[in-house]
Amino acid sequence: MSFASRFLADLYKLPRRKCGIVRTRNIRVPMYDGVALATEHFAPKLPGKHPTILMREPYGLSGFATIGEVYAERGFHVVLQACRGTDKSEGEFDPFGHERDDGLATIDWIKAQPWFDGRLGTSGPSYLGYAQWAICDALPKQSAMAIKVTSAEFRSIVFPGGGLAVGLWLSWIQTVEGLRGNPMRTAQRMFTGGIERTTLRATMKLPLRDADKRVTGREVPFWRRWMDEAIGNDAFWQPLDHTHRIGARTPPVSFTSGWYDFMLDQLLRDYATLVDAGHTPQLTVGPWFHVSPDLQMESVKQTLEWMNAKLLGDATSLRAKPVRLYISGLGEWREFDSYPPVQADNQIWHIHPEKVLSQRPVRASAPDTYTYDPAHPTPSVGGAMFAFNGAGPVDNAPLEKRDDVLVYTSEPLFNPITILGQVRIALHARSTLPNTDFFVRLCDVDEKGLSTNICDGIIRKTSADPAVADDIWKLNFRMHATAHRFNRNHRLRVIVASGAHPRYARNTGTDEALGEASHLASADIEIFHDPAHPSAIHLPVVELDRI
Repeated sequence: MSFASRFLADLYKLPRRKCGIVRTRNIRVPMYDGVALATEHFAPKLPGKHPTILMREPYGLSGFATIGEVYAERGFHVVLQACRGTDKSEGEFDPFGHERDDGLATIDWIKAQPWFDGRLGTSGPSYLGYAQWAICDALPKQSAMAIKVTSAEFRSIVFPGGGLAVGLWLSWIQTVEGLRGNPMRTAQRMFTGGIERTTLRATMKLPLRDADKRVTGREVPFWRRWMDEAIGNDAFWQPLDHTHRIGARTPPVSFTSGWYDFMLDQLLRDYATLVDAGHTPQLTVGPWFHVSPDLQMESVKQTLEWMNAKLLGDATSLRAKPVRLYISGLGEWREFDSYPPVQADNQIWHIHPEKVLSQRPVRASAPDTYTYDPAHPTPSVGGAMFAFNGAGPVDNAPLEKRDDVLVYTSEPLFNPITILGQVRIALHARSTLPNTDFFVRLCDVDEKGLSTNICDGIIRKTSADPAVADDIWKLNFRMHATAHRFNRNHRLRVIVASGAHPRYARNTGTDEALGEASHLASADIEIFHDPAHPSAIHLPVVELDRI
């Protein structure tokens, strides 16, 4: 069953308070500068006043119409709007640049409608979530938000660890441009691997500045602007950062994400900001990646439950505890009062010679070595990436067999280990080139030897970084958050490499600008594990039964 078919089938399994609806198309909502945005209104055929749910998105109105119908059938007015420059909306699509002003103008328009009763909810995943944060401080008093797989700022999403998430953005460009021009063909490419194959081919050529033409056949203005203006430029990103809008006056928020979503850490940051401001947000994190059908279905379900509780006053469907987390390895959901639910113990596992990972102290030893050649880049295998195919937990054997990858493995565990939170690694490394990436990953190896990725992280080093003694860097990785049990007789495994392509752009090894680089240089890498340079992984270990 295709993603779309499965999603639609699951939608119709939702608890029903179904009523008829009236769908009004071809509404033109004026923005402050005169640009008109294509908008649709779904109204429930029920007597009386009803709250409104707003969704603003760049993927075409038809793709979200079914969700609009689902909400309207359950007693909500729904306003679905195509962002500037998408679908039939006027203007140029400039990601993130207009969502504040256009969102505010849309709220003004909603307030002027005769059917608006003062209650407003906002909902939607990914870009739709960012569009919510852009206006979160301007919502009416009776409001609620349903935030899914997103972030209130995107600089850290565009440039994770100092590199470029090139696979994400070239795949996203194909998705947005394709849904606008040929939605049926684009949907087919999404679910048959066509988008990922095009992205891979495009990123194997330089310069990256021209990758937009390689994936769409034309220049994409925002991609060019990013290459020219956005790299390392605080002034470019500051007005697009809405984290400062989150605070005591933010409406009630429900968060939904997955342990393999590439924006999980940013979503948890926004959650923590609300907790610090005195809120009790709802948080659900499951075994999902960004476009998992189960995550999308859970997002709709959570929206309905949250809006029923906060806008209709019916909290009967809300769970007793606000935080619900899936513990992989254990295969169970657990509920908590907050996240993180407890202060974890720091358990340290050291990297040793002979591919060993152990809790024993390190001894004097020569470093391990490998060569990274960007002409033959280390591939991305699974993980928290934007992909319709291949994201999430996968078999890491194809990665671990490569000569440009180091693998360190523990003995079988006598007792299970449960981790919850941020895994950290202190890695001591040296490169023959000052421009080098380091990618690290934690895996779970079962009794049959299947190695499955749990979490990972990347750091980009450049010639602009300060000099260090003996040119040996101490790299402090903060892997993306996770909740996982390593069962008895399973083994821990740490993978060290210098890239994950095309998830992250290749480090060319040169000082050429990211978008203009046309030359590639290989780097010889050393990974140290001696008493003066004790590379180690730090696990946030918890006892679930004591929480």
